[in-house]
Amino acid sequence: MFVVPSRPVLLERLPRLLFGLTLCGVGIALMVAADLGLGPWDVLHQGVSEQVGIPIGTVGILVGFVVLLAWLPMRQRMGIGTVLNVVWIGATIDLVLLVLDTPDATALRWVYLAVGAFLFGPGSGFYIGAGLGPGPRDGLMTGIARRGYTVRNVRTGIELTVLAIGWLLGGSVGIGTVLFALTIGPNVHYFLDRLSLPEWSEPAVTGAP
Repeated sequence: MFVVPSRPVLLERLPRLLFGLTLCGVGIALMVAADLGLGPWDVLHQGVSEQVGIPIGTVGILVGFVVLLAWLPMRQRMGIGTVLNVVWIGATIDLVLLVLDTPDATALRWVYLAVGAFLFGPGSGFYIGAGLGPGPRDGLMTGIARRGYTVRNVRTGIELTVLAIGWLLGGSVGIGTVLFALTIGPNVHYFLDRLSLPEWSEPAVTGAP
């Protein structure tokens, strides 16, 4: 089903959502430009990009919509934030990479990596904290977990699977992958606690798969 907030709720939360998604997109683009390794899903997107010649952000958009199809039998609640997550992050990545190249200086590549990994924390805090719908990959995780599996095992299984497929396709796995894996949890947790808005309770539900 698709959940639509009232206009006042949307006007209050949409700017935060878009700002957060933009930060995530810029962060991923910086990690791509650093060329020191990516998070699991972005390894997959880059691997597919290498094989088919489509920009990595565009691949992320296409993969996001494919993941949303998996939501249908699980009857997950989809919001405007879910759809914007698919489109906005991928578009931001492609736009930033039009002007951002891999620097020659190793030190600057490390700066790109560190800043990129960090931005995912406040970015996630703003967009998740807006409460306008989970990202497609998060919804896939929770949907599978509701079938009787632990979130930890489901998340680990999904991340390892897409990482392995992406690596086999030529995606960048390296120190950045390790850094992202070690920092994403506490990074997002810190900012989510501080940037989340109270839950809204004025949904108008339209449609149901």
